[in-house]
Amino acid sequence: LNPEYVTLKPNKEKNEWDYDTDELKDAIKGAKAIILNTPHNPTGKVFDQNELKQVVDLCLEEEDCYIITDEIYEHMTYPDDNGNQRKHLLIPEVFPEAAHRTLVCNSLGKSASATGWRLGWCLHPPALSSLYRGVHDQLVAMAPHPMQYASLAYLNLPTEYFRETLSSRYINRIRKLADALKSIGFGVILPEGSYYLFVDFESVKELKGLSPTDAAMYLLQEVGVASVPGDNFYGKSEEGKKYLRFAACRSDTDIDNAIVRLKEKLHPVMM
Repeated sequence: LNPEYVTLKPNKEKNEWDYDTDELKDAIKGAKAIILNTPHNPTGKVFDQNELKQVVDLCLEEEDCYIITDEIYEHMTYPDDNGNQRKHLLIPEVFPEAAHRTLVCNSLGKSASATGWRLGWCLHPPALSSLYRGVHDQLVAMAPHPMQYASLAYLNLPTEYFRETLSSRYINRIRKLADALKSIGFGVILPEGSYYLFVDFESVKELKGLSPTDAAMYLLQEVGVASVPGDNFYGKSEEGKKYLRFAACRSDTDIDNAIVRLKEKLHPVMM
């Protein structure tokens, strides 16, 4: 299989991440499936109803194009500075006409802070049940028994936990880390969901001109803060060469310590 990538790019007028409609149309022509991650890692983009409708319509125009969604951050969406909040939308629920073509993938990894468990599920059309089970059996067979009971306990938590607690758990950490990164010179677009900050480092004096890997290593070795090189997330575009990803899922204490180190060691490029 040769995947066709559709690149998310910063829309500076809207201060959000966006994609090129023509690029999406070209990528879906003749495709067997589209993989859609929303809320998105690393940008934090939450695809709205109009964007999802475009994806659904384009896939249904194709003879056998399935929609495979990665919705691991579904409960982590946040308001912008004006209080507007994009809620995560489940395609088979909002667009029932696409239910027979949609596979919804999810996991406890992020919402339960159990990334090491690799425990998740896939909601798929009944017609694919035998095929899906056959693949699943050859890959993992089953989840360890204790994890299954732990998952049942987690999924039986009150609805308020998923609707309110998870959507507010990280917002203050994200905002204070974003403010600190902006003050140092990083270009920041606040995420609409997930818990990452995907930032442009070109206007940071100590990082300017470095590759993403060299910039990440500088931060690790000279500042004591870990990040992920942005070009790890790009399949074809060169735009990742100016980005780093920071995660705001650590404790407030860890984030506060990281902010102190960043502000001590890094400075904005003076224009």
